[in-house]
Amino acid sequence: MTTLAPRRRVGGGWIGLLTLANVGVWAAFFGPLNLLLGQQAALFSPDHKETVLALVTGLGAAVSVVANPLAGALSDRTRGRFGRRHPWTVGGALAGAAALVLLAGANSVLTMAIGWCLVQAAVNVALAALTAEVPDHVPVDQRGVVGGWVGLAQMLGVLGGTALATAIGGIQWGYLGCATLLVAAVLPFVVRSRDPGVAPERRVRPGRTLAGFWVSPRAHPDFAWAWLTRFLLNLGNAFGTLYLLFFLTDAVRHPDPSTGVLILTSIYGVSMVATTVLAGRWSDRVGRRKVFVTAASVVMAAALAVLVLWPVWPAVLVGTVVLGLGFGVYTSVDFALLTEVLPAAEDRAKDLGMINIASALPQVLAPAVAAPVLAYLGGYPALYGLAALVTLVGGLLVSRIRGVA
Repeated sequence: MTTLAPRRRVGGGWIGLLTLANVGVWAAFFGPLNLLLGQQAALFSPDHKETVLALVTGLGAAVSVVANPLAGALSDRTRGRFGRRHPWTVGGALAGAAALVLLAGANSVLTMAIGWCLVQAAVNVALAALTAEVPDHVPVDQRGVVGGWVGLAQMLGVLGGTALATAIGGIQWGYLGCATLLVAAVLPFVVRSRDPGVAPERRVRPGRTLAGFWVSPRAHPDFAWAWLTRFLLNLGNAFGTLYLLFFLTDAVRHPDPSTGVLILTSIYGVSMVATTVLAGRWSDRVGRRKVFVTAASVVMAAALAVLVLWPVWPAVLVGTVVLGLGFGVYTSVDFALLTEVLPAAEDRAKDLGMINIASALPQVLAPAVAAPVLAYLGGYPALYGLAALVTLVGGLLVSRIRGVA
């Protein structure tokens, strides 16, 4: 477990700027994932849109699996007048915006895939640095509420990215809007927040190589169980969201699937707002994390089961509300839990990058698993049933973590 945690509580201004920066980062991810990539896949290959989307998102997720922990490790070891996190945050945001512009001009599946891989690489650099800001600056007994705001930022980013992709008009303008939001949201945090050139834990002296990159499950079992829990819950989420546009088109028969995605994303966001910060604050007060994660997984699994039993628009609306309530609790409390099982203070960004693999890897595996399920094993009811099962198992496994209440 990480030692020498910060003791001075962070203020509302710092939390607000960090939240805004995360909104921009998540908009850059989910504006394309929720809508724009699917629209491009349908444009370039109408008869094989599911396969094209799976290929492109899988390649991008594979890139993120490497980019996030590598950027985190480099950030941990960066020393200079501009700090150790901010250079990576700014560089990742600017490069990510440029890659989104490239995607806006894509004219084939190949350029679409290259553009999305570049977006994943660059934006994950920024995300790795931003994520490490929390254990760098926030004391343990405030991480639930800060995690709630970070989780809320993720949802606002999803909503903002989807809204930009829908409302601005056209695939190209949707990508340009996401690029603009990314840079505009990240820069205020970098300009207004401090970033010491050395770690806050003055006694820690990290090496200047990437040795020790791997975290041994045998040596750090709590870290391993936390990783597996996040992996399974994100795998269930990936099953449920990756094909949402096509689910509304082919199973629900919604007359305007793109607008349907925006409506569901908005409802999901409102539901998540109702629980995210509240659950984080409650978790801080009672000093417990695991029970919240387990309860959230049960709620999310129930919501996914609704989509299995009643794949009609009114039921999808109800399921989305319940899913948002559960995910709001999970996001805030799980983030706080993860910061408490990090193996070493000197490798915070790298180890959080390893944790972020648990969020990215499902984006690689979900298409490979979902495609045969949709084609041969029962279609969307089977896919959402699998999502519910995986989500429930992930929530139950959190009980294996011993070092956190």
